[in-house]
Amino acid sequence: MKVKINAERCQGHGRCYDLAPGLFGDDEEGYGQVLGDGVVPPGEEQTARLILANCPERAIEIL
Repeated sequence: MKVKINAERCQGHGRCYDLAPGLFGDDEEGYGQVLGDGVVPPGEEQTARLILANCPERAIEIL
């Protein structure tokens, strides 16, 4: 499983990095960004799905 942020949709609410700081961080303008290569570590799949459901703009994608 891998996560991705659609930069065109992201509005910088920060829910991704607030709820999953091990998967997401923020850039210098406060927009979410995927940490590392986006691969979700074993056991963190439920967290990735939580982020997907909590992004107001639906900017998070699970591949």
